Amino acid sequence: MKIWQTNNGEARRTLEGHVYDVNVCRFFPSGLVVLSGGMDAQVKIWSAEDASCPVTLKGHKGGILDIAIVDRGRNVVSSSRDGTARLWDCGKSACLAEVANCGSAINGIALGTADNTINLGSPKEAPSEREIGTEGKLLLLAREDGKLQGVSLQSRQPVFLYTGSDAFNCCMFLSSVYVLAGTQDGNIYHLDVRNPNTPVQTVHRSGAPVLSLMAFRDGYIASQGDGSCFVLQQDMDHVIELADPDCDPVYKVASWEKFVYTCCRDGIIRKYQLSDL
Repeated sequence: MKIWQTNNGEARRTLEGHVYDVNVCRFFPSGLVVLSGGMDAQVKIWSAEDASCPVTLKGHKGGILDIAIVDRGRNVVSSSRDGTARLWDCGKSACLAEVANCGSAINGIALGTADNTINLGSPKEAPSEREIGTEGKLLLLAREDGKLQGVSLQSRQPVFLYTGSDAFNCCMFLSSVYVLAGTQDGNIYHLDVRNPNTPVQTVHRSGAPVLSLMAFRDGYIASQGDGSCFVLQQDMDHVIELADPDCDPVYKVASWEKFVYTCCRDGIIRKYQLSDL
């Protein structure tokens, strides 16, 4: 992995240690620490200042497909090809719990604070004192078997299960009650967690896989396997296309202040300025 200076394109750090592909990485809230997951079934924690890797989290039996950071980062969550989602204690380099075991690869996860009207259940046993910030949190699981699942992070109890048209690749929270999830056949489902049986709306712009979803201002940004990447405003009438990738999949979208960054199979990270929205 590389850490880049985005204002001039300079590579500042190279983080070496994963075997095989690195599928996902995120900065901790401090901006000084990086969390990553790879096909070697390992989750690693890195210093962005000196590129050292003081912590490696091991226990999954398959490649890591997504990761999430709980609050300030004492705990993190990972999902894997092995069909499980795990909660980790970063300080002890230990797995606190297997939050879910789906029997199907979990392609993407999202962590959010649930509305207090949503029943998250109660833990069967008192949570470990090493478990920080899990209360009131809902974990979304985008599953390869075509199901989007909601699980209470603290109680580990299922909250909802929605069956889509194809494998779910990614998911995100729009609010404490509304979520989005994208499928392999190009559908973006807008669901109300309080009544998930019927989508609030389904967006379908092409049959290409939806690979990434990210909240942005009053709407969201989606990227797809045909190179398309678009900003959809909440009223659903205002769509902005982010041009340039030519049929190469756009794997991931990220934002910082007024800039949006896309990661494409052609090996290029593109930077867009969206100050006019």
